[in-house]
Amino acid sequence: MSGHSKWSTIKRKKGANDAKRGKIFTRLIKEITVAARSGGGDPEGNPRLRSAIITAKAENMPKDNIARAIKKGTGEIAGEVYDEILYEGYGPGGVAVLVECMTDNRNRTVADVRHYFTKSNGNLGESGCVAWMFEKKGLILVDKETVSEEELMDQALEAGAEDIVEEDSEFQIFSAPEELDDVRDALGEAGVTFLDASISMVPKNTVDVTDEKVARALMKLLENLEDHDDVQNVHANFDIDDELMEQLS
Repeated sequence: MSGHSKWSTIKRKKGANDAKRGKIFTRLIKEITVAARSGGGDPEGNPRLRSAIITAKAENMPKDNIARAIKKGTGEIAGEVYDEILYEGYGPGGVAVLVECMTDNRNRTVADVRHYFTKSNGNLGESGCVAWMFEKKGLILVDKETVSEEELMDQALEAGAEDIVEEDSEFQIFSAPEELDDVRDALGEAGVTFLDASISMVPKNTVDVTDEKVARALMKLLENLEDHDDVQNVHANFDIDDELMEQLS
């Protein structure tokens, strides 16, 4: 890969430390609901729904919650109608940022997202201003302590993965979006446990952030966005070395 997804690793660790279970469930319920609305309630015929259900089960979401979310999506029971919106902009240091949202109030969401960008000395841009810097990929994170790189390489590439990148304490496995389920299933059958598996917007190139003040402002922006109830995912094309990350911790 010409780029990688540093924020995927950082936010997973922060999320694990914060143990924001309720927020994780809220995001997953939205994803299941929208997936069922757009592609039907049968996970066998709806890859997006199937993927969302697998992720929900991995987070120990109760089956009743999953079933209720599907029924809301298919219209069997009443529920909110969410619009999917992608916001694009530049954060501190010229870092490109993509913000995936699901909202029942577009005006509220765009006002809040714009406020976060402005507060961090960034700016919310027009549609298409930074999306071209990213490509949609399947991304699986695996703890380096649980499997050797050689073993993982053989299993993942045989299942259809495109590349494996070592990042901090994890392996990042990249695939075409349509191959994500096959790679995840193959790894699971081989006994490999993964930390996360999702469709991600992976940067084609990254911006090195070396100034501590800029790095802190960038982390604050990304964290504020991640914490917003209407935000599903945040993607950014930065790289920060381990020494600076230790100072930010």
